[in-house]
Amino acid sequence: MAESNFVDYVKIYCRSGKGGRGSSHFRREKYIPKGGPDGGDGGRGGHIFLRGNRNYWTLLHLKYERHVIATSGESGSAKRSTGKDGEDRTIEVPCGTVVFDAETGEFICDVTEDGQVVMLLKGGRGGLGNCHFKTATNQAPRYAQPGEPAQERMVILQLKLLADVGLVGFPNAGKSTLLSVVSAAKPKIANYPFTTLEPNLGIVSYRDNRSFVMADIPGIIEGASEGKGLGLRFLRHIERNSLLLFMIPADSNDIRKEYEVLHNELVKYNPELLEKRRILAITKCDMLDEELIEEMKQELPEGIPSVFISSVSGLGITGLKDLLWNELNKETFHEVERIVHKSLDLSTIPVDDDDEDFVYVDDEDEDDLEICDWDDDEEELSQ
Repeated sequence: MAESNFVDYVKIYCRSGKGGRGSSHFRREKYIPKGGPDGGDGGRGGHIFLRGNRNYWTLLHLKYERHVIATSGESGSAKRSTGKDGEDRTIEVPCGTVVFDAETGEFICDVTEDGQVVMLLKGGRGGLGNCHFKTATNQAPRYAQPGEPAQERMVILQLKLLADVGLVGFPNAGKSTLLSVVSAAKPKIANYPFTTLEPNLGIVSYRDNRSFVMADIPGIIEGASEGKGLGLRFLRHIERNSLLLFMIPADSNDIRKEYEVLHNELVKYNPELLEKRRILAITKCDMLDEELIEEMKQELPEGIPSVFISSVSGLGITGLKDLLWNELNKETFHEVERIVHKSLDLSTIPVDDDDEDFVYVDDEDEDDLEICDWDDDEEELSQ
């Protein structure tokens, strides 16, 4: 059984409400035997909305509510009474949720701010009553419009964590240990690969009561962009990070080569990650002396700020915080809004046991009266 309720992927079925039928009623009152048509319009169907909510941090609440269906509009009635509109449905999602079409993989929308509302599916318009179709030559129309049909769609919701700094490295590079030292987060730490199975967030305290958010991403291996390891499942969280902190242990055989492997995997996954700022941290340096550190600096990649740290002894932790804070607060640095979301490759998504075809039969009766076509009616009314 999973140790955490962290859910960052869910597939749900959504359907808006259909529009109500227009009424083909005629006015019948005492002393007014031929009052003419007075059928009212049908109500509109309910919409499906997405709304960002900062109180959610996972999609767990949607994993067991996989059907979101809005109600249909009611039919019109006599005396030009309009039918009641269908009830809207609002899906609360955590900030950083991205929505894709489950059949085509097409990107639909992105919810990044608290309170942001996006219309996912529009409810059908209500049909016009027969009072709209009376003319000098047709004073008693015995037909009305049906409501527009509902819209339905299977969508995939993916959560991409919003954080300032993202930790990138191979398994057992010391990412979880660093997060536990610089923040109050308590990630699982053990001496075996892939200890971290889900992203962890921590708030790093800085001088003068300032802080920034750091995200611990599960370890990346060579070939992660092709689906090896846990790469494809968690690489998407790195897209939200403003700054990437590459972490490589000091006992690695070739630091430059490991950095290039990590960098290439990110670029293969999404070329947009190439524009993000990067910092290199050499971890587990508590056993190194100054002379060895100076020699290792000659072998580090060029053009990227680097720092030698040790989470156990505290070596370089203060300098790392200063470096991260200075990079985060450079002018025109934050570019989270410029993320270009590519279409989803459905072949790389594992099929869940509860993913099944959703078939719904509308049990509402169709109007047996003669009906008008929407386009023709709009042209007639405009004249």
